[in-house]
Amino acid sequence: MPITQLDPKTALIVIDLQQGIVAMPTAHPVAEVIHNSVQLLDAFRRHHLPIVLVNVDAPAPGRTEAPPRVREFPAGWSDLIPELNQQPSDHLVTKKSWGAFTNTDLYTYLKSQNVTQVVVCGVATTAGVESTARDAHGLGFHVTMAIDAMTDMSLEAHDNSIARIFPRMSETGTTEQIIDLLDSTRA
Repeated sequence: MPITQLDPKTALIVIDLQQGIVAMPTAHPVAEVIHNSVQLLDAFRRHHLPIVLVNVDAPAPGRTEAPPRVREFPAGWSDLIPELNQQPSDHLVTKKSWGAFTNTDLYTYLKSQNVTQVVVCGVATTAGVESTARDAHGLGFHVTMAIDAMTDMSLEAHDNSIARIFPRMSETGTTEQIIDLLDSTRA
């Protein structure tokens, strides 16, 4: 569903734009994802809206059929990329699973800020981004996905989320559409 509105208290959630993840091969050029995410950050800061920067510092627990990639991440792997220009007012969430709501203070923080809607972007579309969006939807937030400010390691998986999953739980749009709506409703 295309973007129809942004609530007065909409937060931006930027997923896993950190040193170790942006260094991985992705389906779309990660530089474009970073550029679009920074554009969103600038717009949300300009309008004094809440920003949540998320990183991951441990592999998700539990067994899977896929062999574990690592048990521990190397030093610096979880550091947010400097392009995000982290500000003191940004809320940092460090997660140890795919979704940013699981065993973190994200829900409590958003509620304390009276947030009713979230815009989600970052890497990877089918893991951290989708898991966070699913949880946000399930917790009653309106969800908007910035589809040109995210990517995945698999193009097929990314496209599946964009075409089949996101329209069932969110509105989707481009960075430009989100910023235009943000600017027009807060002018």
